[in-house]
Amino acid sequence: MSEMANGMMREVVQQIFVVDDDNDHRDSLVWLLESHGYTVRAFSGARDFLAVLDGDCAGCLLLDVSMPEMSGLELFDELIQRHSALSVIFITGRGDVEMAVAALKKGAEDFIEKPFSDEEMLKVVGNCLARESRERERRKSQAETEDRLKQLTKREREVLDLIIMGKLNKQIADVLEISIKTVEVHRARVMEKMDVTTMASLVRRVVSAER
Repeated sequence: MSEMANGMMREVVQQIFVVDDDNDHRDSLVWLLESHGYTVRAFSGARDFLAVLDGDCAGCLLLDVSMPEMSGLELFDELIQRHSALSVIFITGRGDVEMAVAALKKGAEDFIEKPFSDEEMLKVVGNCLARESRERERRKSQAETEDRLKQLTKREREVLDLIIMGKLNKQIADVLEISIKTVEVHRARVMEKMDVTTMASLVRRVVSAER
């Protein structure tokens, strides 16, 4: 589902999802996070979490590595298969660190080892949510830029590509075999459609979207 609904922008609320089969540990985490203003949803198992997973979920997942039926690592693999954008922080026991490091190489955000202090957990979560927010804004900007690029005519796109290459109006006119005046008209339309006011911002916007 898109963040746009009926033409209105839907506010995205970051949530912290906790998946841990240890009731006491899970409840303790929920209390800690909620007491610091976070919105938290807790689950005793991976399958319960998957049943409510929404592609629009924003925030992070605190995931215990060792759980019955479906381990944290198995759940993480499933999230990768589903192309979930949810950031994952693994909660590990002393013997699980090697597995957590392997998960980092596959795209997990971070891991925290038991026993941990409240301050340590809050720092890890805060850093993760800040990175997730920046990444979500980057994806949003990229999607908007891609939509704007699709609005360009074939000729406007040709002019844009040459602008990105650093060509001047006269050089663009020579390459496309059109007049400089025509290049100026196309350039102005490109700027308007891309919603930028300077060449520098135009180049940054297009280059960022192509990363």
